[in-house]
Amino acid sequence: MNKCMRNLRALIFSVLFVQLSCNQHESREYIQKLDNPELFQSVMQNLTDIVVYDIFSPPVASRVYLYPTIAAYEIIAAHQPESFNSLAGQVKDLNEIPKSDNKAIIPNLAALFSFNSVGKKLIFSQDKMESFENEFYQKLIDYNVPKKVIKASKNYGEEVAEFILEWASKDMYSQTRTFPKYAIKEEDKYWKPTPPDYMDGIEPHWQEIRTMVLDSSNQFPPKDPLPFDLEKDSPFHKQLMEVFNVINRLTDEQVEIAKFWDCNPYVTHHKGHSMFATKKITPGGHWIGITSIATRKAKSSFADTINAYANVSIALFDAFISCWDEKWRTLVVRPETLINEHYDEEWLPLLQTPPFPEYTSGHSVISRAAAVTLTKIYGDNFSFVDTTEIAYGLPERSYTSFIHASEEAAISRLYGGIHYMMAITEGVSQGQKVGSYIASRLKTKKTSDRLLTLNTTTGEKKP
Repeated sequence: MNKCMRNLRALIFSVLFVQLSCNQHESREYIQKLDNPELFQSVMQNLTDIVVYDIFSPPVASRVYLYPTIAAYEIIAAHQPESFNSLAGQVKDLNEIPKSDNKAIIPNLAALFSFNSVGKKLIFSQDKMESFENEFYQKLIDYNVPKKVIKASKNYGEEVAEFILEWASKDMYSQTRTFPKYAIKEEDKYWKPTPPDYMDGIEPHWQEIRTMVLDSSNQFPPKDPLPFDLEKDSPFHKQLMEVFNVINRLTDEQVEIAKFWDCNPYVTHHKGHSMFATKKITPGGHWIGITSIATRKAKSSFADTINAYANVSIALFDAFISCWDEKWRTLVVRPETLINEHYDEEWLPLLQTPPFPEYTSGHSVISRAAAVTLTKIYGDNFSFVDTTEIAYGLPERSYTSFIHASEEAAISRLYGGIHYMMAITEGVSQGQKVGSYIASRLKTKKTSDRLLTLNTTTGEKKP
């Protein structure tokens, strides 16, 4: 009897041991699945798809990317303090996020939930976010994530989301929705709405939005634009004629470059009495796409992927504020307006002129700021193939570095016929200063602000 009992006990112990081992294996398996950076790539791509669908303007889109990414980053930083610094005290008015001692919380999962919760409040098409969330929840079930883990992580993610949204509500965005539209000035030198839709100027009060790292919207003002002068051989006239002549002699390569970097979120097409529109990513959205390419190529971890997006989204956000401050201060007229009025009423730029003043070039500013940021993280010889525009019917293009890509983005505005060279060169300089300033002051990953130190004026590497 005793022998039988001992054998029975041994059998029960063996069964329990096997079950426990299997349970532990399954537990490790879903935790490993939740450490896959592709999960964060998917929530970012979903947000991009909604930004395109909802037709957010370039500066507003930068805000839509910013706050969800900071929410996700802060959760990761709070749970990996040995590797990451909180943004609290580094970006304006942000305090430490709420903490939780619930052991069932998985930080990666909470970060994903928080990202979606913040994003959902900043978009129009909330039904699309809800559809994505339902698919995401089913994925968690398929991963065998325990319901108590899902619940705890979701509750914490939403708590952080509410905290971030409360902070975001004080950035002057809501107030600027009620500010007056730009009143058109008649003089030739001032910006005016352009064909074919003659849209009102976009975000004339964006300089009022709270910056993240910059001291103010006008911390890095570019040189004053060339004095308006249509006399032949004046510096301004030469730049105007340069745009006119470049468009009349575009090469196939220049056309491809211009279209690749167009990034106009809403391009209208008119045929007779009919009109239709095509939607694309914004300039900032293009650099969010480049960030996804860089993080994948570098095989960045889940946490490092969020870190890269956080740095880039902050740089884009502040760069747009800096650029828009200059645009609506100088009110420089677009080439299309002057050429049609004074030289050739049938002339058209290759790209549709965006509905805001010319100086400085937004793509030049934000592209250089983003490129400086990515260079800080991944180095200055990071070659990549940019496939961002394939989804919009354009081929891929290859670059030897992020700076190389930003230079092509800048010159694309001349090839598109929508900017003078002064707006491009000064835009690059402005973006360099903004990006370098942010890169030198924003300390996120504790071990990696090591690759590159940039001179905040010239952008040259310091030894």
